[in-house]
Amino acid sequence: MAEVKIQKVQAIEDRELPVFAEIDEVLERIRKRAYELSAVRGFGEGHALDDWLAAEREVCWPASECIDEQDRYVLEIALAGFEPDEIELTVTPFELIVRAAHESSLEQKLAEQDQVRWSEFASNEVFRRFEFPTEILVDAVAANLRNGLLKIAALKAAVASPEEAGDAGIPAAA
Repeated sequence: MAEVKIQKVQAIEDRELPVFAEIDEVLERIRKRAYELSAVRGFGEGHALDDWLAAEREVCWPASECIDEQDRYVLEIALAGFEPDEIELTVTPFELIVRAAHESSLEQKLAEQDQVRWSEFASNEVFRRFEFPTEILVDAVAANLRNGLLKIAALKAAVASPEEAGDAGIPAAA
């Protein structure tokens, strides 16, 4: 089975990889959509977070969960239908970006005889960005994809011993 690709960026200032520009564009689309949702609602108090989260779901965020354990963060992201080689993680000391994209050719689309009546699939490309409140060890991030669930472990820098630095505690995908 193919492994999930992890791009490790040691310095948080180093944002030359294309994924950083792509996530900035996605965040701008989310910001605009959240503003539109707020405008419809009337910019009332107490709904800004709801509008932002709704915009994230509409634009491209898959469902996820982040568990803050004593020595690491464990993230689980729903990526049903994606293969490990379609997923790319980019990690810096304080953030993690997940990008998953399906490649589909024009020939595949033309060969399909069925007509889509409706679809809830917003895109063949999804992003998810996480910021960590404490520094993580970039070289000790591990990930696997099993049954459509991407599981990522990121060791916290402040509590990791040298022995732990090589093992984030995520077993290889079966």
